Amino acid sequence: MSFQLFDLLPAVYRIRDAGIAQSLTLLTPAEQATLEALQLMQASSALLSVDQQAQLDELLAKASQGPLQSLLMLVQEQVAAVEYDIEQLYDDQFIETCAPWVIPYIGDLIGYRAVKGIAPAIDNPRSEVAETISLRRRKGTVLVMEQLARDATGWGAHAVEMFQVLAYTQYMKHIRPCNYYAPNLRCWQPGLFIDTGFDRTAHKVDVRRIETGRGRYNIQNIGIFLWSLSAYSITDGTPTAAASNGTYPGQFCYRFSSLGADMPLFHRAVSQGEQITSLAEPVNVADRLRRRVLCDDLQKGVGAKYYGEGASLAIYLDGNLLNPYQIKVADLAGNDGSWANLPSGGPYLAVVDPELGRLALASEPREKLAVSYYYGFNADMGGGEYSRDETFLVTDPAWITPFPDPRFPDIQSAVANAISQLSLNGEAAVEISGSETITLTTALNIDLPADTTLEVRAAAGARPTILLADESTISGDASSSLVINGLVIAAGSGMQPASPSPRSLIHIPELRPDNSTNLLGQLSLTHCTLVPGWSLSPHGDPNYPTAPALVAEPAGTTIAISRSIIGSIRCTEFNTVNAADSIIDATDPTNVAYAALDDTSGGGALTLTGCTVVGKVHAVLLTLVSNSIVWGALAQGDAAPWVSALVADRKQEGCVRFSFIPYEAVIPRHFKCVSRGLAAPQPYFVSLRYGDPGYMKLLACTDDTIRRGADDGSEMGAFHFLLAPQRESDVLIRLQEYMPVNLEFGLIYQN
Repeated sequence: MSFQLFDLLPAVYRIRDAGIAQSLTLLTPAEQATLEALQLMQASSALLSVDQQAQLDELLAKASQGPLQSLLMLVQEQVAAVEYDIEQLYDDQFIETCAPWVIPYIGDLIGYRAVKGIAPAIDNPRSEVAETISLRRRKGTVLVMEQLARDATGWGAHAVEMFQVLAYTQYMKHIRPCNYYAPNLRCWQPGLFIDTGFDRTAHKVDVRRIETGRGRYNIQNIGIFLWSLSAYSITDGTPTAAASNGTYPGQFCYRFSSLGADMPLFHRAVSQGEQITSLAEPVNVADRLRRRVLCDDLQKGVGAKYYGEGASLAIYLDGNLLNPYQIKVADLAGNDGSWANLPSGGPYLAVVDPELGRLALASEPREKLAVSYYYGFNADMGGGEYSRDETFLVTDPAWITPFPDPRFPDIQSAVANAISQLSLNGEAAVEISGSETITLTTALNIDLPADTTLEVRAAAGARPTILLADESTISGDASSSLVINGLVIAAGSGMQPASPSPRSLIHIPELRPDNSTNLLGQLSLTHCTLVPGWSLSPHGDPNYPTAPALVAEPAGTTIAISRSIIGSIRCTEFNTVNAADSIIDATDPTNVAYAALDDTSGGGALTLTGCTVVGKVHAVLLTLVSNSIVWGALAQGDAAPWVSALVADRKQEGCVRFSFIPYEAVIPRHFKCVSRGLAAPQPYFVSLRYGDPGYMKLLACTDDTIRRGADDGSEMGAFHFLLAPQRESDVLIRLQEYMPVNLEFGLIYQN
């Protein structure tokens, strides 16, 4: 209310009321004393605090208010309440200004159906209802359906009216000249995009229903194509020199992968904007970068969409971006793993094969060769240039040691500098910038003082790869802890399994360097990768499939794993391992993924929350296994205690719930689990090989008892936190609201 009721009274009444107030004692003795003290402070030019000034104003107002003014103040409060209610009733008529409790009622008026709201674009109910109101004007159009699919899932999406690609006799009053009954063999696009969301080749009618996933091409069908894999960037990465350099004199061959394996390159998705005004094109979805597509793109020069600074692919030779007209695209795969189509003079300085992730140069780089590219994966896991700032432990720059840095010749020196700071602060960090490959020449050993925490991490927007020369040992005094965040750790070319050492990529030995007992309190792996099988062959196979990635010997050490990919683990029965949203990969279901140091006895207490484990597991205690998949099997000749691929020694403690477990698993009490068996549901993975874009991703054809078998209705396994089935349910609900009568739609996954 912009006015005071008391001010509207005639002056005679206000003056008389003020006189009554002066004749009465309206303050208590304590309040009067407080008022006098505050007035004395104000008179002495002392600066009152905000609370003191508010208290002074309140006491002065109370001391000067007569009975009539006090009465009208009570009346004014009620008038203000009525006025606010009237204004809110008006605001409640609009979704932009209504109260939160009104949002469902407005949504009900327009037929809005609530969804889970997993994707960021639809996680706000107010904006969702407002968006629904605007989309109602375009209800039934294919652009709206494409936008709904993109927003509800957060994935790349493309909607196709299937009658547009049907082969039939055309109506002479509506001729489509580009709809050939047979494909145009003069163009490469029809063959490359056939049976994809961007297929424009005419097809015969398919009378099976698209809703069931069996049919596709029919008059009433609308296909919603989804690209659920994401493209993750590597900026100024270090390509790996191939062994072919010594085979072909004068040729210099490289692989984009920092681990030296063939892998397909991806291209990033170019946004269509908040509102979709034209149908998606291949550049608008994250997918594999094809040879023909890149070749056509390079011929456009500065107008290229896929190549260039800040684009999906960039090659820097001696610090300069390579001219697109100097790059040739070819299939570099030869017979028996050799290389073909290598550069041999002419205008081309480099030959690129994006489908294999290979690069060949005509001459050796004088200074440096760097590449920026994208690779495909399913989630923010295992390290990458995605946002990880909220997981950083040390935030004060004074206690962060940067690397590379001219002061430190190697990473061991940077770690030693950070350890020297622990005595001053108790916490310190080593931050590795960039996404280059760091090849160590000596073992990386870390020994921590008591009651300290060291963080070795990749900087925000970085994904460095550490190639070890020997196993890395970690030790410490009582209550010490080490945090590794955002690193990819693998074995270098000279590191091989041996007995007794090295045994693993990271080793927590029983003794410290001074032969005292190792009292390390905790090792935390966050957004890290300890490459399963230590390293990869050029074809992507693990070089040492049975070698463990992590070995812990001292009793009492806790290992915490989050959003990470690691190989198999060995630890004593007195260790504790807690893994969440991670992959533990022994490279084969019959290999040992988790056990004691002898590969047979039970390892320490194990907790798995939203994890995928490939291999056999033997733990003393399964504290909790929830929303996880244990994909293990017995090998021929396995003997006790391997009576099953999942064994817990203490069955009276712990719990296994909402998980997929091996056949005849020896476990504590379980609840709503799916057991592997003959003709029983089982998970179907896109790939079980680390480095593939679909690594450990569940296929959409996996039975719903697994794909929707978690406690919240999501899928079991490491990608449970993505809530992919809920995203799918959201888009099904949304599309049903906008689908024209007598038409059907179906979801078709493209990667």
